[in-house]
Amino acid sequence: MATSAIGPGFLTQTAVFTEQLGASFGFVILISIILDIIAQLNIWRIIAVADQPAQEIANKVFPGLGYFLSFLVFLGGLAFNIGNIAGAGLGLNVLFGISIAKGCLISAVIAVGIFIYKEASLALDWITKILGFLMIILTCYIVYSSNPPFAEAAIQTFVPQKLSFSAILTIVGGTVGGYITFAGAHRLLEAGITGEKNLKEVNRGATVAIGVASLMRVLLFLAALGVVYVGSKLDPANPPASVFRLASGEIGYKLFGLVMWSAAITSVIGSAYTSVSFIKSFHPWLSTNQRYIIIIFILISTTIFLFIGKPVKTLVFVGALNGMILPVSLGAMLLAAYKASIVKTYKHPVWLAILGFLVVVFMAFLGGQTIFELI
Repeated sequence: MATSAIGPGFLTQTAVFTEQLGASFGFVILISIILDIIAQLNIWRIIAVADQPAQEIANKVFPGLGYFLSFLVFLGGLAFNIGNIAGAGLGLNVLFGISIAKGCLISAVIAVGIFIYKEASLALDWITKILGFLMIILTCYIVYSSNPPFAEAAIQTFVPQKLSFSAILTIVGGTVGGYITFAGAHRLLEAGITGEKNLKEVNRGATVAIGVASLMRVLLFLAALGVVYVGSKLDPANPPASVFRLASGEIGYKLFGLVMWSAAITSVIGSAYTSVSFIKSFHPWLSTNQRYIIIIFILISTTIFLFIGKPVKTLVFVGALNGMILPVSLGAMLLAAYKASIVKTYKHPVWLAILGFLVVVFMAFLGGQTIFELI
């Protein structure tokens, strides 16, 4: 889940909003972490206790709701994966100087190869863990190089001078929106970590995943803040790349290529796997041919990007799109928590449910505000 969240959209959104809001972006990160943890704990616990994928749970809440949720998540996952493929191409472009289109194609072939390999499930876990750890180490180096104003960041994290609701929507959407939170929950189902007896492990997994994603967000924010604080301008064509280049020259720029590609390829895998997991239970043929559907999903994402381009705008937009999906997915899971036919004798903590419903209302409000602004 954490490495699905830490994709090229995650990197681009963080750099863009740090340049717009400066040290005040720390407040947006703080609010998003609180919202992320509440949303993820609710969703993961309910899915684990019900021992069913989210779409089946939603269909039992209201007939057809699961199909609607699957459509939203699948569409959001496809949009996100277009951005992920774009990020992978950008990463290889920086690393080796090849065209972004060639970088996208090479990355797509690598991602497809992982799913063709018969032990893909085990390989998926190991690859995402190794690359996720690598991203954090490299970004720590850039934070050190950029020398950000830590005191100013700490103060404005609690007393911001600027505030952006669209930034909150996008950042939350880019962390637990759309398919992302289900990337971990559905992996738990597949691993058999379900039922009330495993709730402690589910809680730990949910909070650790948010912790890892949030750590990376804070590190990238500090790195970008160090660059913009001294008056440097980020390249609008590739904002996070400029953070690394301005902080530590060509070495930093090449490191960014590795970070971007690592973030992108793990997100391509996570997005494809989770998006398809939302439709595979609707027909035996879909479940039997899941691997091939995932491969087609990756190839379609690649093809669409090669035709539309504009990676930076795509990467920011899909975060907001996934943020709009969250009220539906979280709301459906919270309603399921009070249906004995789904959760049996399980009693969902009242405090967690109340906080969850508040997140639903708040995110729905932010989504409405964003749609109104677009209109």
